[in-house]
Amino acid sequence: MESWFHTLKTELVNQRKYRTRIQAKTDVFEYIEVFYNRSRRHSSLGYMTPAQYEMVKMAA
Repeated sequence: MESWFHTLKTELVNQRKYRTRIQAKTDVFEYIEVFYNRSRRHSSLGYMTPAQYEMVKMAA
């Protein structure tokens, strides 16, 4: 988890300034659901996105 939070802070949170908590929550949600799970490749998953990995896993 520490590694994941480091990635979140490095790639998103430290790059932006939020005026409200709602803006921050929305931005973090979009980062996780749109970029991290669907676009960002992970070395621990054989350089697939989590969404791709789940599809392969379900097909097997």
